[in-house]
Amino acid sequence: MSIWIAKLLGPVLIVLSIHMVTAPKRLQETTEQFLEDSPLIFVSGILAMLAGLSIINTHNIWEWDWRVIITIFGWAFFLSGASRVIAGRAVKKIGDTFMQQPTMTRVAGVAWGAFGLFVAYKGYG
Repeated sequence: MSIWIAKLLGPVLIVLSIHMVTAPKRLQETTEQFLEDSPLIFVSGILAMLAGLSIINTHNIWEWDWRVIITIFGWAFFLSGASRVIAGRAVKKIGDTFMQQPTMTRVAGVAWGAFGLFVAYKGYG
């Protein structure tokens, strides 16, 4: 199951990171629009919880090797989604603060890219 999830996560994270690094302004515009739409924040929270629970329920592995990263990602997805559902306004405030630091978009993109490459390597390597 670890390899199957890695094959899903790796490419998605790589593509996302490329967008974050090459088009940070466009991503910021999209994020600003997203943060203005409370129903979209709510629905995305539900979807993130479902994605996180899908990973947690099939891959709740806490052994100290590369597979724990997938488990942590699942929990992070679930908690991120839950925070959007429970505290959407707080998420908006945090997002607004993040948006005031455009350099962070590229930094986060590089980090997501490294993570995506590692996970894809484990899945396809």
